[in-house]
Formats: sequence, C-alpha cells, structure tokens
Amino acid sequence: MVVGTVIGQVVLPASPPTVWAMLGWLPPPVPLLPVLAVVLAVWYVLAVRVVRSRGRQWAWTRTASFLGGCIALAAVTGLAIDGYGYRLFSAFMFQHLTLSILVPPLLVLGAPGRLLLRSTPHSGLGRYVVMSALAGLRCRASRIVLHPGFTIPVFLLSYYGLYLSDLFDAAAASVAGHVALQVFFLVSGLLFILPILSTGPLPVRQSNLGRFFDIFVEMPLHVFIGVILMMAPRTLTETFANPPPDWNVDPVADQAVAGALAWSYGEPVALLTIVIFAIRWRRDEESEAAKKEADVERDDAELAAYNAFLRGLQQPSRRPTDLPSTADKDD
Repeated sequence: MVVGTVIGQVVLPASPPTVWAMLGWLPPPVPLLPVLAVVLAVWYVLAVRVVRSRGRQWAWTRTASFLGGCIALAAVTGLAIDGYGYRLFSAFMFQHLTLSILVPPLLVLGAPGRLLLRSTPHSGLGRYVVMSALAGLRCRASRIVLHPGFTIPVFLLSYYGLYLSDLFDAAAASVAGHVALQVFFLVSGLLFILPILSTGPLPVRQSNLGRFFDIFVEMPLHVFIGVILMMAPRTLTETFANPPPDWNVDPVADQAVAGALAWSYGEPVALLTIVIFAIRWRRDEESEAAKKEADVERDDAELAAYNAFLRGLQQPSRRPTDLPSTADKDD
C-alpha cells in the first residue's frame, strides 16, 4: 500500500512517481468509478449466467472484453495512479486516455445493451426495466447525444477545450472536480464509440461509410494535442505546475511526457478499432450481397411461375364440339 500525504482535500502519494508506485494501492477519496466498475462487472457475470441458464449462447469474447474494460476502469481510478494524477500531468493524461479511448470500446464490444434485453425478464419488475431502456433509446435526447455533430465536438472539448484554457484548472482544483472530469472523459468516449462499434439497438444508426469517417476525424485529435504539449516551453496548467518537491519532477518535462502519451497512446487502440470495424463492414457487405442474391433467386422463381401461368392461359381449351360424336363412333 502506498503511503499518502493529505494536502488540502487531496491525498497525494508520498513516494516519487514510478510505474510500481502508481500500481500500488491508495484508496481514492471518492471511489465513484471504481465502485461503478465492480457493480458493472458483477451485474454482467450474473446476467450472462441467466442467459446461459435459458439455453442461449453468449460469446466468451464479449464477456472478456467487458470485464477487461471494468478492470481497466477500476485500476486507473482506484490505484495510486489516481493520487499522482492530482499533481502529475503524465499520470492524469494516462487516466484521461484510458477512460476515453481504451475503456469505452472494451465495454461496448461486450454488448451490455443486448445482454440487458436478453437477461431481464419481460414480466413483473423486469418489464419496467426493459420498457425504460427502450424508452431511453427512442427518445429525442438519445438521437442528439449520439449524433456525430454532438459527439465529435464533445471529444474536441475534452482535449483542446480543457488543456488550452482555464477550464481545466477550475475543474481540477477539488476532488469533486477531479472525479467529475473522469466521469466526463468516460461518458464522452462512450458517446463517441457507441455508434461506431455497437451491435445492439440504437436510436439511429449511421452507414458504414459515415462511421468510418468519424473514426478518421477523431484519430488526429490526440496527435495534435500531443504535439502542442510536447513543444510548449512552459506548463500550460497551474494544476501541474508545482508538483511536490519530494517527487523530483520537472513539470515541463512531465508535460512533454503527457504529450507523448497523447500522441502515441490512442494510435494502437484506433487501429484495432478500425480492424474490428472493417471486419464487421465486410460481414455486412457479404450479408447484404447474400440477401440480394436470395431475393433475385426468389424473384426469378416467381417470374418463371408467372410465365408458366400465362402460357397456360394462352393455350386454347378443347371445346365439346371438337370431341368425336357417338354417331361417328357407330359408323
């Protein structure tokens, strides 16, 4: 367990920042997101058991992805790195990137919305849960917050609007503001990635080309802010300008490390997201082609049957006068 020092409202680790020190245990003053991660993980495991008990399959890859997201969420907000994040730009940037870039895709690939609909009983109290979930999906607010015209500007705000203005210092001055920023990063990441990777029900669904465009709009965001932070000759925020003397940290050099993280962290995750999306796009195209082929075959069969029917109508039926008479037979 890492020893902490109380400075104002903040509990800061006493030892200098190292990788092992950041992975140590230092309970956060407000463990909102770690508790949320544990609750989500427990619910997911129980819901999967319910689905399988009904004889339905649930891919283990979905479970692994969702639980991985919960573990990352709990670790980055519940370990000592959270304490360092109050005064160390590189630690805070790592939290920011993890919450907005890594955790959301892992959670979304777990298909929690589909699991909720499959595991919740459609009678009794469960009926109201399902109705509330569907009502939330169909409301106008959901269409707005999941539209690229909203999600991309929010993503921009979480980087440029925060670090290049006084907004960050005002928000990060307290424990409540620190936690609120973490929640904002997580929510903004979820809103951005949901329309791109979700296979569950959504109020609106973009075309594959539109989602592909959104990915490439988002990718340069981390690169540009990273370059700005690395090239800045002075600290851009007051929050990280004066780390504790015992940490032996140069704030400008640490800011450059934060910029390097912003520049490099998101690229592997973005590339993996593109690969997953490309695979799904190909499957969609193959499924659509197979559907069109089946429709063509069905139309051909119906056309052949119709033509046969018309040919039958064109053949004159034999009249009774055409039949040989009895008298002719007697002759």
